Amino acid sequence: MNHKAASLSTETRNILQFEEKTGNIYESLVIIAKRANHISTELKEELNGKLSEFTTSSDNLEEVFENREQIEISKYYEKLPKPTLIAIQEFLDGKIYHRNPAKEL
Repeated sequence: MNHKAASLSTETRNILQFEEKTGNIYESLVIIAKRANHISTELKEELNGKLSEFTTSSDNLEEVFENREQIEISKYYEKLPKPTLIAIQEFLDGKIYHRNPAKEL
């Protein structure tokens, strides 16, 4: 997943770009939405995995430093582009494989 190519903010898009890939704007939006959900799940699992390293059962002075690390990790993920923006960029770049079995009949 290449989130560096995606924009960090929402921008106006020409909807005809989305229709060009599939011939149907709604089909394109469904593809983007499914990919965005997949990206969101991947990011959530990745973040939870990194934060789970910090779970401890005891309170001590080291926990303060660990909390700083947790905060830095959380800030990094907050600054990433939203999953929808990543999915849109991937779709426009042709990096999402998609097929419609109904059209293949």
